[in-house]
Amino acid sequence: MSIREKVAAFLSGFIPKKQQDDTPTDQPSQPVEQVHSPAPSAAAAFSDASAVELDSNHPIYQLYDARRKEYGPLPRPRLYLDEDGEMDEKAVLRELGRARGFLTSSCGLRLKELSGKGKQKPKKKSQEEGEDEPPPPPLDAEPCFFLSADKLYAWVLILPPAHGGLEIAREDLYRRMHAEGITFGVDEQLVDRLSHDDRKYFTLFLIARGKPAFDGKNGNIVEHFPREIVRVLEVDEYNQVDYTALNLIYNVEEGEEICRLILPTEGEPGRTVLDVEIPAKGGKPAPLPKGRNTEISEDGLSLVATIAGHVEYSGGSFQVKPVLDIAGDVDFSTGDIKFLGDVNIGGDVLSGFSVRAMGNIHVDGALEAGCSVETGGDLVVVKGILGDGDTVVRGQRSIFSKYIENATIQVRENLQTDCIINGNIFCDGEVLVKSGRGTVMGGRIWAAKRLAANIIGAPSECRNLVTLGGKPCASFEREQLAREIRMLNEELERLDTQPESRARTSLIQKAQAKLSVAKLKQSHLEEEGAVPDDPYALDAGRLECGMAYAGTEIRFEEQVVRLRHDTRQCVATVVNQELMIM
Repeated sequence: MSIREKVAAFLSGFIPKKQQDDTPTDQPSQPVEQVHSPAPSAAAAFSDASAVELDSNHPIYQLYDARRKEYGPLPRPRLYLDEDGEMDEKAVLRELGRARGFLTSSCGLRLKELSGKGKQKPKKKSQEEGEDEPPPPPLDAEPCFFLSADKLYAWVLILPPAHGGLEIAREDLYRRMHAEGITFGVDEQLVDRLSHDDRKYFTLFLIARGKPAFDGKNGNIVEHFPREIVRVLEVDEYNQVDYTALNLIYNVEEGEEICRLILPTEGEPGRTVLDVEIPAKGGKPAPLPKGRNTEISEDGLSLVATIAGHVEYSGGSFQVKPVLDIAGDVDFSTGDIKFLGDVNIGGDVLSGFSVRAMGNIHVDGALEAGCSVETGGDLVVVKGILGDGDTVVRGQRSIFSKYIENATIQVRENLQTDCIINGNIFCDGEVLVKSGRGTVMGGRIWAAKRLAANIIGAPSECRNLVTLGGKPCASFEREQLAREIRMLNEELERLDTQPESRARTSLIQKAQAKLSVAKLKQSHLEEEGAVPDDPYALDAGRLECGMAYAGTEIRFEEQVVRLRHDTRQCVATVVNQELMIM
């Protein structure tokens, strides 16, 4: 044996059969130990998640034993789908079951050929008469190919030759791969190495990788203005609230960009190891949320404002509402304000004047006694609301004010303030009086969801009525309509006693028109009240306060509880339609 063969035999750990035959007869030959090689333990070879686990009696181990009997010790089989950790873990797990089936069928067929059962040939006459059977035919090395379900990966398992068959050659591998259709992504270096590698048998090699397809990215929109405005005032370390910090109006100039469109990208097609293209999907475009007073730019990539105003996201689109800026007070220089957009008032709203807006209203000053304010959005009053008992403020969303005194407030969502004195509050959401003094003194508060305050009442035991649950705003509107209808009927009765004149006729017609509108609103509210309440909201209503003085009345529907003594950490809630004080 040459030096090269000796080195190869030393590195591979076995002596070829030819050398065993050349061993001198004067030296006793060492018998080859015939020990079955069990399947590798799970803690050793199969610790990797991509290992193909097989039973110890699997055909591949029977072939391995047969090869070892003929050539001596061999490296154990290595059956890993992704030994380098380059594949997706989910893809590996999907292929493990198919890989077991492939190994079972390929090695089972090879085992039949090795035992001579693969092809049943008719026995010759000489064999029937007891003559010796001819030696089994030689079996050349056999490459078996396994493709993943998506045809992106191809593995090869080379089974060794037997009975003097030929070793695998580079050309044989290429020929068999072309016969299987594997022509794309072939690892040529691995093919060259396998033609002369001693450890090429009983091992799964990832011999070809396809190119996965990548779908395009969907279009996106980069927005310069928020879709949702956070209407919450935070209390600082001194238990104070800065009402000027709540800016609900986002101004935009004419032609200014509101949002920009990011175009979708095209998909990148892939290719399987069989050289078949994998189509890719292109990204979906994102529509620009065009609303009122906006337009799409000429290049179609941006949404711009057509007027100067306030940007608001509503109804699935960006809209620009006009903004009315009043530098000073609402007085005789401005008159009553009626505006379809948002209103910024730099001063106060003086007594006797009204402000109505479809959007938000921001008042840097105060609301004086006798004024009237109604907003379709949010209302912010930096200095507070000072009424005279007839002052009415309505908000379709939330109201934020420094204080509220002698005023009637109707708010659909939440009310936040530092102090309420003799207020008449109707709120469908929460009334929060926790910042500053956090005092509720006198008057009536009807909160559908929750009233949270530091102090309710006074040591003088002034009357404070707190109503929980129900529909405060709807009840307030019914009261207002009933009052309006009563006043209109009284006006008509008074006009009937006056002598005939054109002025009298005109006044009667106007009063009758107002009465018809009021009755129509009243019937509409009655229809809404006939709808059954949400069963999940029946127990809505909760009172939380640090101190409730005697004289405070807590009501839920017909149930009334009057506090006879001062109560600290007072909590009232509705459970199973019953009012409970804790």
